[in-house]
Amino acid sequence: MKITFNTILNILLVLVAGLFIGKHFYMKPRFINGESTPDFTATTLSGENLQLSALKGQYILLDFWGSWCGPCRAEAPVLKQLYARYNGARFEDASGFQIVSIGIEDNEARWRRAIEQDGLEWPYHVLDLASSLRFFNSPVATSFGIKQVPTKYLLNPKGQIIAVNPSAREIARLLEEKLE
Repeated sequence: MKITFNTILNILLVLVAGLFIGKHFYMKPRFINGESTPDFTATTLSGENLQLSALKGQYILLDFWGSWCGPCRAEAPVLKQLYARYNGARFEDASGFQIVSIGIEDNEARWRRAIEQDGLEWPYHVLDLASSLRFFNSPVATSFGIKQVPTKYLLNPKGQIIAVNPSAREIARLLEEKLE
């Protein structure tokens, strides 16, 4: 049986397409709109214990990021603007807005330095130490099925996801609709 160049090329194209489709589904966030996220307890930058469920009643932006991640660091100014605009705002159905930043890191000093350099002033910064940044095997990232950063979830006051990987504009639109 003679295999032609076109046959080999078609097989390669199908394999490449399969890899891209497989990667898309593998990298997809674990949760979708309407689902509740797992609760977790972690120590914040200031040394206090944070239990995610204790923040129910507020809008919460869960931001999985890394000090080593260029796109994550580039988002810092936008997150600062969102926090400045909506933290302390009055909502129809919530007592406030918080950002919970979960740093997936293998180096605590680099994480602390990035928070300081980027001027991230909200109180809820969590260090999620990983032994392999390639596989995101840190405890919180694993429970959320995080496979890439940045990954974001916007939660409503009941703790349900209302947006997966929303843009800053989308977050602002969703929060503006609920302002008093």
